[in-house]
Amino acid sequence: MAGIWPGDTRCAVLLTFDVDGVSSWLRRNPDFAKLPSLMSMAEYGPSVATPRILELLEAHDIKATFFIPGFVAETHQELVRRVHSLGHEVAHHGYLHEPPATCTPEQEEEVLDKGTAILAGITGQRPLGYRSPSWELSERSLPLLAGKGFLYDSSLMGDDAPYWVEAGQGKRLVEVPVHWQWDDVPYFAFAPAAGIRGPMQGPQAVYETWSAGFDGVYRWGRAFCLTMHPQVIGRPDRLLMLERLVRHMRSFRDVAFLRCIDAARMWEQDKR
Repeated sequence: MAGIWPGDTRCAVLLTFDVDGVSSWLRRNPDFAKLPSLMSMAEYGPSVATPRILELLEAHDIKATFFIPGFVAETHQELVRRVHSLGHEVAHHGYLHEPPATCTPEQEEEVLDKGTAILAGITGQRPLGYRSPSWELSERSLPLLAGKGFLYDSSLMGDDAPYWVEAGQGKRLVEVPVHWQWDDVPYFAFAPAAGIRGPMQGPQAVYETWSAGFDGVYRWGRAFCLTMHPQVIGRPDRLLMLERLVRHMRSFRDVAFLRCIDAARMWEQDKR
């Protein structure tokens, strides 16, 4: 091993996409369904941007992780099948983008089971990874995930490489950590109808932030986990920025592009 990663790998890059579509807006306020402009901006994500993202990933021979709410999977089944067939990971992201912290215990378990059944029914494989909508776990979430057979969670921010989190009754999960700095929404989100008014940043500013983040991760040999939303990152100029970032990261030696499940399995095998 070189540092914390197997073989010659110095650091890992995890490109992840939360395919929220309209689910996050409908969860926030069901009346948003009456706002065609807002809904069309959200639907751009699964309908237009995600196929474009898949083409970009294929061009650079990268496998990624797609966290997909059950509602979006139900309404875009062919897209989910395509994501899976191309070798990308399909992981759990609630049903209607429900933050567990806003749910009762019964609701949280119901949402987890429902999303699992939908994704497994479409792909033929039950998801082993979970990301909390809005990164708002409840105090019950980790034990519930471990009890349902999940291998990893990707909602916490306690490190910049995978780490173990205790899940009660002698169980634990691999945590694939995230951070708001490496998320596209804080930089690009703009939705006046929902009270979100930016200010939006340009792709160059975000490129400088994310490339600096990667440079730091590479220096310390950790994991650069980007959280992106197709309806946000999938606009043409932003995707060009992402492609430029991929080229930058590829210019460094011993960088591995991994799915979250791959990173979690490495951690499980090497860090028992």
